[in-house]
Amino acid sequence: MSEQSTEALRQSLVESFMAIVGAPDDPEVAEAADRVVRELDARLAAES
Repeated sequence: MSEQSTEALRQSLVESFMAIVGAPDDPEVAEAADRVVRELDARLAAES
């Protein structure tokens, strides 16, 4: 995932969760959401 602002990552997280709701059995959707969660988690940890 490219370098994004924290706010952009938060928005991506919301969009990822909405995608999971729409396609709960799609492994690609789950993997994309996992990448966003991990990147946002790392960013927030670095900021604190």
